[in-house]
Order: sequence, then C-alpha cells, then structure tokens
Amino acid sequence: MTSVAGQAQVSAELLAWVAGVTQQNRTALSVTLVAGDASPRRYFRVRTHADSEAASSLIAVISPPTEKNKAFLAIRDLLQATGIRVPNLVSADLDAGFLLLEDFGDALLLDALEQDGAPQWYPQALQILRQQCSIDLQDTDLPPYDEVLLVQEMDLFPKWFVGDLLGLGEKEIEQSHLHDLWACLVKNAVTQPQVVVHRDFHSRNLMCLDDGALGVIDFQDAVIGPITYDLVSLLKDCYIVWPRDTQLGWLRQAFDNLPDDAVADDVAFTDFVKWFDLMGLQRHIKVLGIFSRLCLRDEKPQYLHDLPTVLAYVVDALNLYRDHEPRLAAFAEWFEDVVMPRAALQPWFRAP
Repeated sequence: MTSVAGQAQVSAELLAWVAGVTQQNRTALSVTLVAGDASPRRYFRVRTHADSEAASSLIAVISPPTEKNKAFLAIRDLLQATGIRVPNLVSADLDAGFLLLEDFGDALLLDALEQDGAPQWYPQALQILRQQCSIDLQDTDLPPYDEVLLVQEMDLFPKWFVGDLLGLGEKEIEQSHLHDLWACLVKNAVTQPQVVVHRDFHSRNLMCLDDGALGVIDFQDAVIGPITYDLVSLLKDCYIVWPRDTQLGWLRQAFDNLPDDAVADDVAFTDFVKWFDLMGLQRHIKVLGIFSRLCLRDEKPQYLHDLPTVLAYVVDALNLYRDHEPRLAAFAEWFEDVVMPRAALQPWFRAP
C-alpha cells in the first residue's frame, strides 16, 4: 500500500503517474510532503524501493497550469547547458501539471551560512552568477526585465505593505514621491548591462549537495535583466544579513571576475556599487509588497518574520543615497516620517 506522510492529500493521478514513470509497483512507493515555497506548487519526496536495489529518492511536483511550467523546463535546460547544477529532469506531464526531478536533498545554503559556511559556499555562488553572465542572450527567449515589470513589482509596495498591512490611507501615501523614486530605480536598472537573471537567487533557493557542489532551484521566473540583480538577491539576502564591509568584499570579487565583455571598461567599482545598492532598493521595496501579500492574500504569515530585515535594507539604502539622489530624498523623508512610525507599531517589528 502506498504511504503518504504528513497532512498532504496526494492525488491518485500523481501516484499512478509516478509509479508508471519509475516503473515501480505502487505498493512500493512512499511519498512525503516537502516544505514548499511562496508559490502554489507542492513538492513531495518520492522514495522507490526494489528488492534488488537500494532505495532511491526523487522530487515530485504538483504545479498548476497557472505556474510557469514550460518556462521552468526551458530555463532548466539553459542553465544545465552552461554547467550550472540544476535538478535533472526525470519526466514531465505539463497537461497534468506533474514534474519528476532529481532530489537535491534538504541542505539549504541558508543553514550552512548560519553555521559559518560562507567561505566555502559563496565563491561557488559567485561563480554560478559569472556563468549566467556568460550566457549568450541570442540563445534565450527569456522576457526582458523592463520598465513595465519593474514598476508592476514596486507598485505592490503601496498597495499591500503601506495600505493593506500598515493601514495607511490614500491621503497618507505620497504618490509623487513614489513616482520620482520609481523613475530613478527604473533608470538604474535598465541602463545596466543586461544578462540572464535568476530573479530569486538567495540562500533558500541554493542547495548544498552531497558532492560539495551548489545546486540551483526555483528559476522559472528568470528574465534578461540588470547585471547586479542576482548579486543583490545573494549579498542582500532577505533571510541573512552581512556587515557592509563583508558584503562589499564579495561584491568586489564578483566585479573583478566578471566576463571581459560584461561591463564597459569605463565602469568603475564605485559605479557598480551604486548600481547594486539602487537595484537592492528596488528589490526590497518590491519584497515588502510581496511578503505582505503572501500573508494577507495567501495566508502565509511566516513571511512577516522577515519584514524587519527587508525594512532595514530599505532604510540603509535610503540613508546612503538620500543626499546624492534628489528623486530619492523626498521619498526617504516620507518613509522615515510616515511609514516607519506605523511599521514600529506592528507586532512583527524589530528596530533596524
């Protein structure tokens, strides 16, 4: 009899499909729910057993048609062809929304970093990003990370974080300040060199594999976008914080090891740092909206725990550049005088 651990209701169709793909008798299958991500996808660890073989493990995914299943497979192929470790594909039924993938295990990079594993794993992560930068854009049909998408993302901030989570009314939201900052951040993003961007390259989407390699998951939202975006996701991670000097040390390593044609010769490291910081401001403003939406709409309140870290990144970036970027200064003053006092009243708040 097939066993299903946890509270998950696994469809008979998935079990039958997995059994057929693995060529195992269904009575020899066990399926265990694996902690999921922020999407509607559900992940299951499938263990197959044969009398003459040791048990093996795969990851079965129920991924609704609303998800980017074709994009996931196409990007998987693209990254794997570049030498990046992504899960091998065993089988896929896109009509049913089923995927069967190599099991990368449970060792998140985040757990290793919390155990002082950064010197071992960050060089590999930076090398992966260098490999991504080397991908010929002619070989992809990825969508652009353009002005429309950048603004759509930042617009989540006034709706979900400022309005719905903090409860500030329309009269308290200074639309002109938002408009000016959005324009500044969009210009910063679209004028950078454009490369393949994972778009969520952080410590919960990187896996420490048994052979010492770093594996990459959750790449279905990849785009052609700013060269500093994934560096922001990694070095200004929403789930772990590094001192500024440490952060900039890794950024310097990344800059010095970029492919020869990645940036123009006249781009100094100080220019790159500014690209990086303003790109981080765009990402973290977006994330404030996304984490709030995950709580309020998707009933995933655990993301509120990470809001103080994201707020601290926003405050730091505003303080770094408010005296040098006129379009940022008014937003910074409003954020400090209106948003932060209301945020400080929330039960999840921790002072930056």
